[in-house]
Amino acid sequence: MPRSIRASGWGHSMAETYGRELRRAGADANSPVRRLVLLLRRYPLGAAGAFILTVFVLAAIFADAITWLDPLRTNAPEKLMVPGGKHWFGSDVMGRDIYSRIVFGARISLAVSLGATTLGSVLGVAVGLASGYLGGTFDLCVQRVMDVLQALPLLVLALVTSAALGPSLTNTVIAIAIPMIPASARVIRSNTLALREAAFIEAAQVQGMSEWRIAIRHILPNTVAPLIVLATAQLGSAILTEASLSFLGLGIPEPAPSWGRMLSESAAEYMRTAPWLVIFPGAAISLMVFGTNLLGDALRDILDPRQRG
Repeated sequence: MPRSIRASGWGHSMAETYGRELRRAGADANSPVRRLVLLLRRYPLGAAGAFILTVFVLAAIFADAITWLDPLRTNAPEKLMVPGGKHWFGSDVMGRDIYSRIVFGARISLAVSLGATTLGSVLGVAVGLASGYLGGTFDLCVQRVMDVLQALPLLVLALVTSAALGPSLTNTVIAIAIPMIPASARVIRSNTLALREAAFIEAAQVQGMSEWRIAIRHILPNTVAPLIVLATAQLGSAILTEASLSFLGLGIPEPAPSWGRMLSESAAEYMRTAPWLVIFPGAAISLMVFGTNLLGDALRDILDPRQRG
C-alpha cells in the first residue's frame, strides 16, 4: 500500500477491513459447517449411507408417532389387502398392517445389531488387547480358540448358539455377538503387537507404569479407528444374521414384528398372490444393510491415513 494512503485514516480503515475479511474467510473455512460440507462433497456415498441409517433410526425412535395401527393387532376381514388407502404397504394373512410392522421392526433390527456388535466388539477388544500385549503361551492358546471360532461361518455358529439358547431377543444378541469376537480380537491384537514396541510404550514402562495401565491408557486409544470401521461393517452382518435366524424360526419369537420372520411367513406361500408381503420387508433389510456398508466404506477412507490420498 502506498505511503500516502497508508498514512491516511481511509487507508488504515481499509487495511483493518481487509484483515477482518481474511480472518473471517479463514474462520469460515475451519468452521464445523464448512468441514461438514466438504466431507459430504468428498464422500457422497458415505453421506447417503448415513442418511439411510438416520431415516431408520428416526423411524425406530418415533415409531409410535408415525404409525396409526397396532403392528400386533389382527383383523381377519382386512387380510391380504393390497397396498394403498388405510394400509400403505398392504396387510398380511392375519390382517396386520405391513407398514406398522416394518417401522416397529426397525427397532428390533437396530437393537439386535447394535447390541450384538457392541457386545462382540467389547469382548473382542478385551481378548485381543490381552492376547497381543501379554503374548507368550497365553497368546498362543487364545489364538487357537479364535481360529476354531473363525473357521465356522457366522450364520452357522449363530444358528448353533441360538438353537442351544432358545429364541428370544437377548439370546439372539448373544448368538450373533459370539461369532463377531474373533474379527475384533484379531484387529486389536495386530494393532497391539505393532504398538507394543513403540517408543512411547517403552517410555511408559521406564516411568514404572503397570502393564494393564499401559495397555488401557496408551495402546487401546490408538486402536479405536480400525475398530470403528470394523464395527460399522459388522452392523450389516448382524442385521442379515438376525433376519436369517428369524426366517428359520430361531430368532425373535412371535408376535414381535421381525423383518426376517415376516419373510418366513409369506415367502413360500404368498409370493405370487401377495408379493407385497415379501417386497417391503426385503427392501427394508436391503436398504439398511446397504446404508451400513456405504457408511463403513466412507469411515474406512476417513480414518485410515493410507486411504486419504
